[in-house]
Amino acid sequence: MGDDTSGRGNGVSRLSLSPEARLVTVIILLATPAIMLGGLSLLGILSKGMAGQVILPLEPDGMQWALGRAGHAHAGVWVIISLVIQVLLDAARLPRGLMWVARLSPPGGAAALSSGLLGLAFVPAARWLVYLGAASMALGLVLTAIGLWRNRPPGEARPSIR
Repeated sequence: MGDDTSGRGNGVSRLSLSPEARLVTVIILLATPAIMLGGLSLLGILSKGMAGQVILPLEPDGMQWALGRAGHAHAGVWVIISLVIQVLLDAARLPRGLMWVARLSPPGGAAALSSGLLGLAFVPAARWLVYLGAASMALGLVLTAIGLWRNRPPGEARPSIR
């Protein structure tokens, strides 16, 4: 047994991220506790302070609860998608500028959509954030798909659907 912590030679492969993917991933991971705080807040309001943390003493109605839950759930799921996209983009082929758009638009979309849903519960004008978030995530997903498709090995046959 040696002091080799590289993961090589012991049946474990090591994930290698580009500096760009690493930077965006670190930022996403550092922002994730905000989602956790939102969940703690929702739990505090739902349990009337018996669990979680009541940050703002609110008495939300049914629509506000639904929008709060949707905003929190979308934030979590879209952050996971944003993290996966960082790895996939390392295997994609896009011009540098579009690569950055593809890297940044999904986490930006996650923040905008979830903020829009949470804001919409109290301020109807926040709905533009929902549309911005959805468009941003869609842009990142489409660019990632295009980049992966463009990076097919030379001579690889196109898949046939028969």
